Amino acid sequence: MTENGAPTPADDHTESHDQTVPEAWSAFMREGWDDREAEVPEHPITPWAAARRERLSGIFPGERLVVPAGTYKVRANDTDYRFRADTAHVHLTGNQTSDAVVVIEPDGTSVLYARPRSGRDTDEFFRDRQYGALWAGARPSARELSDSLGIEVRHVDQLESGLAGNTPTRVLRGVSADVDKLVAPAESSRDAEFAKALSELRLIKDEWELGELKEACDITVRGFTDAVSEWDQVLKHGERWIEGTFFRRARAEGNDLGYDSIVGGGAHATTLHWIDNDGPIVPGELVLLDMGVEGHNLYTADITRTLPISGKFTPLQRNLYELVYKAQQAGIEAIRPGVTFRAGHFAAMEILAHGLDDLGLLPVSVDEALSEDNKTYSRWTLHGVSHMLGLDVHDCASASKETYIEGPLQEGMVLTVEPGLYFQKEDKLVPEELRGIGIRIEDDIVVTKDGSVNLSKGLPRTADDVEAWMGQYL
Repeated sequence: MTENGAPTPADDHTESHDQTVPEAWSAFMREGWDDREAEVPEHPITPWAAARRERLSGIFPGERLVVPAGTYKVRANDTDYRFRADTAHVHLTGNQTSDAVVVIEPDGTSVLYARPRSGRDTDEFFRDRQYGALWAGARPSARELSDSLGIEVRHVDQLESGLAGNTPTRVLRGVSADVDKLVAPAESSRDAEFAKALSELRLIKDEWELGELKEACDITVRGFTDAVSEWDQVLKHGERWIEGTFFRRARAEGNDLGYDSIVGGGAHATTLHWIDNDGPIVPGELVLLDMGVEGHNLYTADITRTLPISGKFTPLQRNLYELVYKAQQAGIEAIRPGVTFRAGHFAAMEILAHGLDDLGLLPVSVDEALSEDNKTYSRWTLHGVSHMLGLDVHDCASASKETYIEGPLQEGMVLTVEPGLYFQKEDKLVPEELRGIGIRIEDDIVVTKDGSVNLSKGLPRTADDVEAWMGQYL
């Protein structure tokens, strides 16, 4: 406590090298501030989030449901990493402030326990490195949060008392250690079932979510175009230039990157999650770009294109590219309500396996290679063709196999279609001219009533269109 009784900020939010704060300075800092609350409009997510909470409560009648946002993680013993709230929490509230917890009571009412900004009657605003306004920026007040998100807001310090009692409670565990401690672990299956339900709640996107995903795709397309328009700098500086150029667009128009950008020039394209992005961009080779913008409401795009660095494919590159394009097109055309999630995968793999056979690479017949107990063609394809997309780039990951991997596609689901061919430079089972070539094409697909819609169709896909697009800038 300060000498006048006002609380000081927690020691763990200051540093050993910080200045001492005499009472004269502290008292003077608490004077003369305009600390009015802002008039905040209702966030567009508010009615959608309320409907999601109501639906979730109906799945677990008579139970209290607790979903935290998480907290900061320190980088390099200095500032925190930029905070990104837990996906399930954002889906249910729209809140993106740290340390918050949404609690849905058995009667269906909800309370957001949050850490609003402190008043200027404490030292927090100018001393606390993690939460103080002069260190980390002003946090919204409780009223501002409530007005924006349409939910009752209480200070997170009241959470423990709010969770007291014998009400059956489920918690999304592993997000906040503090919240996990407040609720005694139930049978592990209960909280696992809750995590599964939260994932499955996101499988079908509502109208607002589809708009957010379309916007993320549109910004991503502009980010790809930015990179190609600076191709002279790309040739000079290599993979890093593309990474930096795309990040600029992501931050200018969105919230951040949806995931670390993959910029694989030459043989780097055969490393599926190449994120070092420190190699050269060499004319005559290909470069694989797997990049996505996360929008302001945290929905992300996930798009991949493989480009000829010289602006034109060589005959061999074009043949391989058109094989992958044909496989992707088959995968997209297979997407419609009622088919299994893996329908697009099987359609694309059929094309790739026949193509690999035409190249003389398969050690067995195409039919045998495609059988689930063989799959030798996968040496050169490596991964599945699709994953769900939304607030997470790999969305709905805790959903059951029955509703996701083995389940039927339904209108409103959003998934990627992204076949690829990867010939490792050390692979002695392929001709030398194929070694070090990696090609992937990926788009973001919405399942519609009658089929599907490609959200990322604004980015050229065919070999001819890619060359014409690059030709505008090279």
